Amino acid sequence: MNNISKVGIAFVLVLLVVSCADKSRPNYQYMPNMYEPVGYETYQGFNEEESTRIALFKGVSEAMLPAEHTIPRGWMPYDLENTIEGKELSRLKTSPLDSLNNEANLAKGKVLFDIYCALCHGTKGDGQGTLVKREKILGVPSYADVARNVTVGSTYHVIYYGLNSMGSYAVQLNHEERWQVAEYVMKLKEDL
Repeated sequence: MNNISKVGIAFVLVLLVVSCADKSRPNYQYMPNMYEPVGYETYQGFNEEESTRIALFKGVSEAMLPAEHTIPRGWMPYDLENTIEGKELSRLKTSPLDSLNNEANLAKGKVLFDIYCALCHGTKGDGQGTLVKREKILGVPSYADVARNVTVGSTYHVIYYGLNSMGSYAVQLNHEERWQVAEYVMKLKEDL
């Protein structure tokens, strides 16, 4: 009898809790941050009324421009402009890569060339890449053309700024990788 009364009391309590529940909204929030997230606007300034916002500097935007005259980590500035004169001056530039690591640089340059350049220029540098064969891009010259005065510096310049229908690869390749590809292009030119 005692166990039956305990079960009955527990049943009545559960019934009361269930009957008082409002099905249109949750009664309890055990982790309110998961139910009510705080949205952050990228370029929105700090608002003093929002107590849930965290800002490093009050009154300024969260996504700020870098300080003037600073260089991002790992970025190397390029001193020549994207002009005809800049391209002519680039012909005089030589590769800053260590000549003792020439084999490793050419191997890395080949891998990068096959990823980014061979699609148009072909794996041999003959201008017969997959897109050229499918006639998606026309007029990609071979590195063996006599009229092309290609140097390692001018190749770097073209990789950095792009030329004609070829876009810039300065974002995809870092400073060292651009020089590795430029050196590999010179090797392809010698092989042709």
